[in-house]
Amino acid sequence: MNQITSENIALFNRNLRYESPKEIISFALEISENPIVTTSFGTYSAAILHACTQLYKAIPVVWCDTGYNTVATYQHVQELSERLQLNLDIFVPKLTTAFLDSSIGRPELNNPNHALFSEKVKLEPFQRAFQKYKPDVWFSNIRKGQTKHRDDLDILSFSRDGILKVSPFYYYSDEAVLQYIKKHDLPVEFDYFDPVKALSTRECGIHLGK
Repeated sequence: MNQITSENIALFNRNLRYESPKEIISFALEISENPIVTTSFGTYSAAILHACTQLYKAIPVVWCDTGYNTVATYQHVQELSERLQLNLDIFVPKLTTAFLDSSIGRPELNNPNHALFSEKVKLEPFQRAFQKYKPDVWFSNIRKGQTKHRDDLDILSFSRDGILKVSPFYYYSDEAVLQYIKKHDLPVEFDYFDPVKALSTRECGIHLGK
């Protein structure tokens, strides 16, 4: 995949700006040899999972399960996995939630241990997933307006590791994503918690570190 470079990525983004998620995904799949899609199984995850699997049924779906998800989220995972027949690969921390709770607890953002907690429950499993799959294209559900960092990205961007990150719903509002989900009769689950991100406007670390 050598069509897109840091020098011409802005041109590709301009050309894709008003294309549908389906067209964006189709374009990315054409230039990819080893794509993956990552998900948190958060509220709007059904959109990206549906859009990707409609075009590539067997695409690897990477989920880093922190172990701190709500019961509703785990039910959402099962429902979407069965509904979309996801090729799901789950990565979990090397330490159990019980061990983490007894050793460093669940530190707040201003606690020095929060960085260590983030590394243990999310960043290390995520790195392990990428080492396994070595993707050249990474489909993500990030969107403009979610965090300050994401506002500086676009439909196409490069991770720090040089992986082409593709965000087909980047310019979609919450309302537009919900319309897509309703149109395709997909489930939505608002009972979601990320112990690393903590605040809805804070970056969880995955998209900063990759």
